[in-house]
Amino acid sequence: MAKSSGLKTKSVATTAATRKKTPPKFPKSVAGAVRATLDKKAIDVVVLDLRKAGGFTDFFVICTGTNPRQSNAIADGVQETLRTEFGERPHLAEGIEKSQWILLDYFNFVVHVFSRECRAFYELERLWGNSERYEFSDKE
Repeated sequence: MAKSSGLKTKSVATTAATRKKTPPKFPKSVAGAVRATLDKKAIDVVVLDLRKAGGFTDFFVICTGTNPRQSNAIADGVQETLRTEFGERPHLAEGIEKSQWILLDYFNFVVHVFSRECRAFYELERLWGNSERYEFSDKE
């Protein structure tokens, strides 16, 4: 029996044409990855829905760690959650040694764990501005 994720989402449309009132139902593994990032106290957790944006994957899960140790803990938490709950392992895991930009590629979605500086520099949300954006918080 599936349990409710209890995540609070806020849809932030980049254009009026893509504005939606209710968030889509994300695949369970994407919701699990979001939950795992929030469990490790990641900040600025965002999901970009790339299905209509012509991306090479369906979703980006983007979050920020406040220091290298936390960034590694977030990545470890995502991998552990997806392995134990869904039997999924990343096809590719990069950046774990430097902890500035950790990338976990699960084919249908990619998890990006950034340092504050690296996230501000690369601005993935701006690069994929034509995608639907959903912000997550464990508060409220």
